[in-house]
Amino acid sequence: MKQSVRALVVALTLALPALAAAETWVIDPPHTVSGFIVRHMMITNVNGAFELTTGTIEYKPGDPSSVKADISIETKTINTRNTRRDDDLRSDNFLNTAKFPAITFKSKRVQNVRPAGFDLVGDLTIRDVTKEVVLTVEGPTPPIRDPRGARRVGANASLTISRKDFNVNWNRAIEAGGVVVSDEVKINIEIQAVEKKG
Repeated sequence: MKQSVRALVVALTLALPALAAAETWVIDPPHTVSGFIVRHMMITNVNGAFELTTGTIEYKPGDPSSVKADISIETKTINTRNTRRDDDLRSDNFLNTAKFPAITFKSKRVQNVRPAGFDLVGDLTIRDVTKEVVLTVEGPTPPIRDPRGARRVGANASLTISRKDFNVNWNRAIEAGGVVVSDEVKINIEIQAVEKKG
């Protein structure tokens, strides 16, 4: 009898994450950074960031496989600390921010759940071109309460893409061989999110 009770308790404990209601977390833009790294002239890296990232994340506590994310990055907020370069990146040579105001990611499924994170498969859209990609996620962290009592979580998501896959094709050959801007772009998103009330 005791073994049966113990087995029932264990089964219920394992089922709790699945029974829990999904929580919605809203990305906090002032504490979230979408950064990128691109190789320049084959000798150095240019680091940049988008200054406005918004969206929502949903998941059931204790169940990473339930994570769903809907993220939007405002392209005109690109910042590489060089006005001339930023204007070029906003032009049709690269992002064409006037026509394509956002880069978006919409998750589809979770895979490869690990103790410290998981992979999040979803659709990445840049310049109206959508490709399935895989974000490597660390987190989410356990929730904490800020000084105002709101619950917060954090996570990091990263991936590497080929910009040409998204019709970001501009380049120029250099005398020493190679090109001015690498095809490969490394993206890293540091996310802080606040629990949505109601």
